[in-house]
Parts: sequence; C-alpha cells; structure tokens
Amino acid sequence: MPTADTPVTIAVGDGNVSGAYARPAKPFATLVLAHGAGAGMEHPFMRGFTAALNDDGVATLRFNFPYREAGRKFPDRPPAAIATWRAAIAEAAARSAGEGEPVWAAGKSFGGRMASMAVAEGMPAAGLVYLGYPLHPPGKPEKLRDEHLYGLETPMLFLQGTRDTFATRELLEGVVSKIGPTATLQWCEGGDHSFAVAGNKRSAEDIGASLAAPVAAFMRANGPVRG
Repeated sequence: MPTADTPVTIAVGDGNVSGAYARPAKPFATLVLAHGAGAGMEHPFMRGFTAALNDDGVATLRFNFPYREAGRKFPDRPPAAIATWRAAIAEAAARSAGEGEPVWAAGKSFGGRMASMAVAEGMPAAGLVYLGYPLHPPGKPEKLRDEHLYGLETPMLFLQGTRDTFATRELLEGVVSKIGPTATLQWCEGGDHSFAVAGNKRSAEDIGASLAAPVAAFMRANGPVRG
C-alpha cells in the first residue's frame, strides 16, 4: 500500500513554504528533496521519485522554495534558497527525532545545487544526491558551478543523463574525480536534463520512480542506516 503524504508547513524567515512528508514503517533513512527551477514539489517527477523511495524504506520530505510558493517564475537567490533548505532539513530532523535514521539532502537541478551550497555553509546532511547537477548553463561550459563542491566531505551521488546539456560529460567526470572518493557519478544512458530518453515514452512520474532504486542503494551503502 502506498505511503500517504502528510501536508507540512515550513516556516522560513517571515513566511512559510509548503511541504509533503511521507514516512513508511521503520524507514532506514530520510531524504529531503528540493525541486528544480521550473517546477514545484508537486511535479509528477518529484512525486514518482519520492513514492518509489517510500516503497524502498526511505522517509521523504519534499518542499517548495519561496518563489514557487508565491507563484513567481524566477528562482530565489542563494541566501533565500539556502535558508529554506536549512528549515526543511530541520523539519525532517524533528520528525525523525528519536528514531535515529540519517537525513539526506537531494534535489533536481537547481534544488540539488542549492543543497550542496547549504551543506558547504554548514547545513547538516548525511549525504547529498543530485538529480541532474547543473554544472554549467547549456552551451556555456566555461561557466562552471563547481568551486564549493571540493570542500564537501559528505557522500555525494551524481545521477546524470548522458544527453544533459547542463553538464558536459568530460567536465562532470573531471569534477567528480577532483572531489575524490566521497563522490560517485552514475550516468543514465540517453537521458536529457529531465532524464527523458528519446524513443522511450515514459511519464515524468515513471521517470522519477526509475531513479529511486540507485539512490536508495547508494544511501544504504553510504550509511549510517537504521534497520
């Protein structure tokens, strides 16, 4: 039986953002998930990914950034996005308090980059998962967004489509190699920035769900885990 979402209100500064928390029986970890720049937490990709993680024993909390909550299109600047990440992680930690499972941070594109910046500024997280890391703007490989990654010591999983225009393959492989053994790169053959594969018609929900297994496996392998 699918794990039901529980609506959550997360206080950030003088305002609030929406969240959705799901906790299966005896989860071995919690994963907090942030959306990309162009879609909010209710996007089918996000829902499919978290539902599949719930089925695999992971509690999840997905949330909106303030700009999305307010109906704006342009993403928040890093200070606001990082403050939101801190509040979301604190909410997840409070909900798992006493159970002992680790809390991970993950995000689609922009959401993952903001998670990494938050951890670089001291936000606690057992590990980081990037669903399509935006290493550079499309067609502009000289504008790398990588400097803060090299100081991170937490386990990191980069899931990336081989056709993703936001991360030239050679450049991303070089970045992951430079980070060192804490970082793992897993390519999704034929996937674009949304992990869609040409000629393979799948819904966004199914695409998101397909990424849950490698993420859960990475979390288990890079504990600590409970259960």
